[in-house]
Amino acid sequence: MILTPAELMGAIGVTLLLGAFLLLQLERLDKEGVVYLGMNAIGAALACLSAALIPFWPFVILEGVWAVSSMIALARLAQRAQTGKGVAG
Repeated sequence: MILTPAELMGAIGVTLLLGAFLLLQLERLDKEGVVYLGMNAIGAALACLSAALIPFWPFVILEGVWAVSSMIALARLAQRAQTGKGVAG
């Protein structure tokens, strides 16, 4: 079975999202950490782009909001790191 580029992108994105969720549930990641937020931001962005290519607009909106909110959380984390308040791993 050969995946289309949109399907491959979506599969990678969903794998990142589910991996982040699983690692959080196993207490391997901090919900406010760079790795968790990064996996969510990248995974949701890939899933959003995949949904746009299909096109399936409910998931474009869902994944787009998920990606943007994760990116905002990453930006806040970076801002806290610059002000010396520390960064979770």
